Amino acid sequence: MDWEGVFAGQRERLFGLAYRMLGSVAEAQDVLQNAWLRVHSQQGVDNPAGYLTTVVTRLCLDVLGSARVRREHHVGPWLPEPLWMDPAPTPEQHAQHAQTITMAFLQVLETLSPLERAAFILREVLGEDVAVVAAALGREEPAVRQLVHRAREHIQGGRTRYHAPLAQAQEVAAAFLGAVAGGDVTALLAVLAPDVLVMTDSGGKVRAARRVVQGALDVARLMVGVTRKHTPPGAQAEFAVFNGEPGVLLRDGGVVVMVLVLETDGTHVRAVRMVLNPDKLRHLHGAPPQ
Repeated sequence: MDWEGVFAGQRERLFGLAYRMLGSVAEAQDVLQNAWLRVHSQQGVDNPAGYLTTVVTRLCLDVLGSARVRREHHVGPWLPEPLWMDPAPTPEQHAQHAQTITMAFLQVLETLSPLERAAFILREVLGEDVAVVAAALGREEPAVRQLVHRAREHIQGGRTRYHAPLAQAQEVAAAFLGAVAGGDVTALLAVLAPDVLVMTDSGGKVRAARRVVQGALDVARLMVGVTRKHTPPGAQAEFAVFNGEPGVLLRDGGVVVMVLVLETDGTHVRAVRMVLNPDKLRHLHGAPPQ
């Protein structure tokens, strides 16, 4: 059995499964490493890809058991770890990731039970057969269909309503970030949706707003104030794509101290998601993790 070749061919799909399940780059990478240790010496496996799917899914479910305890005590809004992506993906790559890798989508997945989340991701996002999903979850096929149905109903109510092509979203992001850098509240108001919101995940480890801020004027004042007060002298801002959406990374002396991700409708910024929690930025220090 050429497990090395099989694993290499499945790695991107398996990482996508683990990251969507866990909302953590570091934990997803750990799951893949543990999966490799479990399978690389196995023999006589009829469906290696399906077997890998089962192993990764069950490892993710184990991780979620302890993660739920941590998240119940999370201070302030919870956001997933930012996933640094190719800034110039092919249209096919962007279409594949666009609506199922965004921070908003991952936040909705976070509200599902672990089994509902796994069933939905495997069936609806990755397109696995019901039989494969049933094997991965250790459930009968009718039970899997019920899990997917419940998850689909919940997600339809919380799915992001806005999605713009990446190039168009980047133009909006550039106008937003230019206005923020210049401290221009008037220019910011022109690019913000009236009901725009800001969510900040600091995990209580750095000073930050612990509630969602909503409304164009409040968001504009907050963004200008944050930039003036909390940008370290000499910090470097880098444009990037995170979770299929435009954003910026702020690096201070080689250490990433903030990631800002923008959700746009192609004309206005609808949501700003800022990750300040140092634990969720550690994987971004140095070169992009690709």
